[in-house]
Amino acid sequence: MTEMNQAKDEMTVQEKSSSPRSDTPEPWESASENEKISLNLVPDDELLDSLHNSAEVQHVVREGILLATGAAAILLQVAMPGVGKGVDNHSSFAYRPLHRLRTTLTFVYCMAFGTRAEKKAVITMVNRAHSEVKGPGYSADDPELQRWVAATLYASGVWMYEEVYGKMDPKKSDNIYQEFSVLAVSLRVPRDMWPKDRKAFWKYWDASVAKLEITPHAQNIANDLLHNKSMIFPLRMALPFIRVLTAQMLPERVREGYGLKNSRTRRGFYKSVILGLRATYPVTPRFIRTIPMKVYMADMRRRLRNMA
Repeated sequence: MTEMNQAKDEMTVQEKSSSPRSDTPEPWESASENEKISLNLVPDDELLDSLHNSAEVQHVVREGILLATGAAAILLQVAMPGVGKGVDNHSSFAYRPLHRLRTTLTFVYCMAFGTRAEKKAVITMVNRAHSEVKGPGYSADDPELQRWVAATLYASGVWMYEEVYGKMDPKKSDNIYQEFSVLAVSLRVPRDMWPKDRKAFWKYWDASVAKLEITPHAQNIANDLLHNKSMIFPLRMALPFIRVLTAQMLPERVREGYGLKNSRTRRGFYKSVILGLRATYPVTPRFIRTIPMKVYMADMRRRLRNMA
């Protein structure tokens, strides 16, 4: 996200089953059907009511182009040491990278488009899965870590949306931010921990980026994501392209920490891609642009039916 600082300035003015980690459960699988669920893992009515008001944020998260930010968001998340340890020690990320992407996107899509019952079920399963991820120096239930995860989803999603569609007016940006804040709360971030407005958010963002560390845990995950030989062939062929896009999306110190290249040729290639997207993506029929959202929501509903 090399251009994210510019966006802030403008705003203020205006699979392998034999792997040692392949048996790590996803939220859908982390407990038996008859397991008793602790009440603090179940979202309350106030949260579920607030998730109903998401008309503005729906216009952003429905866009399939946001998939292009997936690698950058993940690398930002795991550069926060506690997140990196949890993912590296408890996730089958290296062998099932698309499963992690599916889990993240399913959560976001469900919070924006799911029914009340679906939101309650998915939040409960994610909370239960996180409750099992603990170790020396980290816990997936740590609200500070969850705040950072939510922040990367907001920053990367809005940034890519504006790269393609242009800057949003301040009122729309404020509405989207306030609606997105409820998603952060659904990750068990206390309401008073989430920055109150966009100005406070970018202040928090700068402070957080300044203390990110590219630890061995984070580097392992970056290698799994960007140099993964276990991916299916079409995805492996796309990895060089993904590496270039991801490098341009990351803040400079994070990009350098991961050892991602940033030559003039690569920057020019990235700008050409964005210009092409600006010319073609907005005029693409909506039913095509929203295919990923529909696929993931259908997959979620099938899984919920199977669990019933």
